[in-house]
Amino acid sequence: MSRMMKRFIGFIVLLFLCPLVSQGQADSSNSHLRVSLLTVGVGDEIYASFGHTGIRITDSVAGTDIVYNWGTFDGYQDNFELKFAQGKLLYYCSSEPYQHFIQSYIYEKRGVEEQEIFLNDAQKRQLQAFINENLKEENRYYKYDFLYDNCATRPRDVFPKTFGTAFRYGQAVPTDRKLTFRDEVDRYLAHLPWERFGIDLLLGSPVDKVMSNEDAMFLPDYLKRGITGATVNGQRVSEQPVRVLPDGPAERIPVNTPFFVMLAFSAIVIVGSAIPGIKPISTLAGYLMLVVTGLLGCLMVFMWLGTDHQSCRNNFNILWCLPTNIIIPFVKRQKRSRYALVAMALIVVSIMLHVLKIQALPIGVIWPLLLALMAFFGMIYRSAKAPESDESDTHHHH
Repeated sequence: MSRMMKRFIGFIVLLFLCPLVSQGQADSSNSHLRVSLLTVGVGDEIYASFGHTGIRITDSVAGTDIVYNWGTFDGYQDNFELKFAQGKLLYYCSSEPYQHFIQSYIYEKRGVEEQEIFLNDAQKRQLQAFINENLKEENRYYKYDFLYDNCATRPRDVFPKTFGTAFRYGQAVPTDRKLTFRDEVDRYLAHLPWERFGIDLLLGSPVDKVMSNEDAMFLPDYLKRGITGATVNGQRVSEQPVRVLPDGPAERIPVNTPFFVMLAFSAIVIVGSAIPGIKPISTLAGYLMLVVTGLLGCLMVFMWLGTDHQSCRNNFNILWCLPTNIIIPFVKRQKRSRYALVAMALIVVSIMLHVLKIQALPIGVIWPLLLALMAFFGMIYRSAKAPESDESDTHHHH
């Protein structure tokens, strides 16, 4: 092929590439640096249920291929469990060779997608310098927060912090739907019904806020969508993601076992109270229900007031999981009536907060339990108001 023909073909290729990479980014192919966003799919374990994100920088001159991620923590540090529970666990930015990164997800059978970020040479150097600054011992640690400061929000913030207002994310959330943090947490935990139920109870009203476009990128999948439409100075910087590793087998959504456990337990409390032969069992189950909801309420108060977890604040589940429920089985019969009335009123209030979208209840799971609580508090109120002689039988069993 003649030199003239090669130049002509080169010119045509350049002509078609220019609209994609823009005038400002046209020299990106001359750079020895290549930058891309890696998005890891979800895994079986609860910690892997939301995916993961890394930034890959390949340097053809230095011969390096490094992935930077902000999801690293030291599981062997002193008081690890306590720090994790209190929301005081420090995560940090770390780096590892790309092959090591990929190998771990081959082993875990988790998919990986890659999106190259088309920046010019100066912009890539700027990004690399910012990440290297982040890697320094004095800068690398941060206090992990599940919704607001995690292994996806840190990479999300790298681009705006590097390029300022010149950088804009694309639309990550559907414009026609109002999604809350809780909606998405529930969706990602659908394969773990008990974990989802427990987390739902401990997350407070802040997670019922409708997510902004940036908020949604606490999840790697949304960050991937945001990068797909992102721009620097109005010029697109990325294409659709390219599949690097195939996704593992699709998660099977199991039976909603927490609901059926609640239904069975609630049936014992409600139906049993009407059948004289098993009324003592029903009463015992009712008091057990009060102790368990009371302990749950104490845990909610601890997560709200005793930890740094922002998402556990203002948790109105304590309106029906009253911490004081613990002591009711041990309080004299005559003193319970007023408490029972207040407890029933607070259950109604918590349902109203759900209807008004102030804090969503895991209503699909707990409606039998709420019915059982109402019925049992009603029974406590009636028996507390009844004359001594009417209650002697119940009192004997109690």
